[in-house]
Amino acid sequence: MLRLDGVHASYGPIEVLFGIDLEVAEGEIVALLGTNGAGKTTILRVISGVLKPTQGDVVLEGASIKGERPADIVKRGVVQMPGGRGVFPGMSVHENLEIAGFLYDKRDRRKKKEMIDRVFTYFPVLAQRKGQMAGSMSGGQQQMLTLAKSFVMDPKLLLIDELSLGLAPVIVEDLLEIVRRFNAEGVSVVLVEQHVDLALGIASRAYFLERGEIQFSGPSEALRGRDDLLRSVFLSSETVGA
Repeated sequence: MLRLDGVHASYGPIEVLFGIDLEVAEGEIVALLGTNGAGKTTILRVISGVLKPTQGDVVLEGASIKGERPADIVKRGVVQMPGGRGVFPGMSVHENLEIAGFLYDKRDRRKKKEMIDRVFTYFPVLAQRKGQMAGSMSGGQQQMLTLAKSFVMDPKLLLIDELSLGLAPVIVEDLLEIVRRFNAEGVSVVLVEQHVDLALGIASRAYFLERGEIQFSGPSEALRGRDDLLRSVFLSSETVGA
């Protein structure tokens, strides 16, 4: 599904990624782990086309997408769920979902409606609150809406940045169950997550980053035994936020 070959990336004169090699198979969930500032979110930005790599290539389903516009990459099926609350607080739940499908053209209005209706079957709480202002919902419900918005575009590859940020464990588990459900239907997932146990519990493989370089890659079970790496992962032994 996805391959990064020797990717370097920088913000102005400051290089932050150094020779990243990464693969995501079709239907696979891959976790990106590492200390705060290790380059995890930057990798997602490169995949999404928001940040162009200075070296290397990004290959999606056998074709290079390096240099393509983010909107065109979304049309190819790559959708990113941003970290934190990615909703428009002054708009209703339904309006947030409508605007999430802005790339559908007039000919695809039926497809957009079908996707929004489908999202409501996965998120019945949102269906009950479709007329409510997003900003008036709880943090967990807003994160649920952010995830729902990502699915409106019918992704082939979903990039999730910090799903658990600031949420209670029970809410996070509900969100992860929805991610598992979509993954079972064929959606590949790249998961950036602060909470190591959660990430390793859902991902089949993991990459550990430190200072913009991959220090380890392999099956999630193999990472569980690497105490030297786990000690340096941000919040590795902490619970998810209250």
